[in-house]
Amino acid sequence: MFSGSTISAVSTSPVAQQQGDTVIDAGGRFLMPGMSDAHVHLMGNANSYMDFIMGPTGGLYVNTLAEAKSMLHRGFTTVRDMGGDLASVKTAIDRGQFEGPRIFPSQAMISQTSGHADFAFVYQTPQAFGGGPSRTEEIGFTRVADGAAKVLTAVREQLRKGATQIKLTVGGGAASMYDPLNTLQYTTDEIRAAVEAAADYGTYVATHVYTVEGIRRAIDAGVRSIEHGHLADEDTVALIAEKGIWLSMQPFAEHDHSYPDPGRSAKNVQICNGTDAVYGWARKHGVKTAWGTDLLLEPASAPKQSEMAARLGEFYTNVDALKMLTSGNAELFAMAGPRNPYAAHQLGTIAEGSWADMLLFDGDPIADLSIIGKPDERLKVIVKNGVVVKNEL
Repeated sequence: MFSGSTISAVSTSPVAQQQGDTVIDAGGRFLMPGMSDAHVHLMGNANSYMDFIMGPTGGLYVNTLAEAKSMLHRGFTTVRDMGGDLASVKTAIDRGQFEGPRIFPSQAMISQTSGHADFAFVYQTPQAFGGGPSRTEEIGFTRVADGAAKVLTAVREQLRKGATQIKLTVGGGAASMYDPLNTLQYTTDEIRAAVEAAADYGTYVATHVYTVEGIRRAIDAGVRSIEHGHLADEDTVALIAEKGIWLSMQPFAEHDHSYPDPGRSAKNVQICNGTDAVYGWARKHGVKTAWGTDLLLEPASAPKQSEMAARLGEFYTNVDALKMLTSGNAELFAMAGPRNPYAAHQLGTIAEGSWADMLLFDGDPIADLSIIGKPDERLKVIVKNGVVVKNEL
């Protein structure tokens, strides 16, 4: 039973109905908590690179709101956004003005010059030398900051804008133009400055990084969530477990992203080739592992979110995969501490007092996880915040 925005009672026996109650007959279908995605870019999911650099700013937000609705209708009732000006979108959704998931926004992802989130054109003069901001900085998708002092300012800027956690890029990536995967980005002192500024606000830093050296530098500086980590070795994964740090992984396959040039395509292949081993070591060493998608700048690929959720079954039991998609991710989100906007109730569980975020699937995903990858066909009821968003029964 749910009343208002929360679950008021859970029972396996019939309960007394009150006049005016709405009853949904599940008919033996599978009830589970709303799913979550620990690494989305709602604005990046909804817009192409050309939209970013040439489109009107208002259009970016219209597309973002449309994708937020689509994401909710795939069954994702909570997401952690890892780069993009989402605070106002979050507020509009929380007020009920638009349909969409609960959002933990990071605001702009912070990068060094020539780093993973530096989307300036190569001919542009860096701001440190008197140049202007890039287009992605103007729209709040990224922030370039060099030196500990500027990093402090950049972190505090995102917190002022409503960030619940901070996203820092400390290594190379596939989507970016100027940084090979093996590059180390930000010194330990710069990363530590970000960690200290976030901690002063009661929250944490998550870092985009793939390699052994980059992960270890981030750990040394006090980072609490490693985003990606696909090129780690077993000793580094064991260290992540020992330190109690989160590994926010994505079950990447080569076809999840397409790149127009051979350099970025080769980086993508290298990342994908590391997926199996790192998941195996994470299971072996008991790493606290979150699940996310990190789909970016290809709006047509956004529906792959559901497919990637089902793909977790290649690496975990179906039960463990479902836990990761619900209560597991919720544990990571809770690290935002006093910055957590949804701390009043529990996310990711069906229990008395939890947020009333629930899904009803036609079929049993414990027996067949592929069911969650087919929301248009199998997802019959969606309840978010006590509101029935979808009911096809």
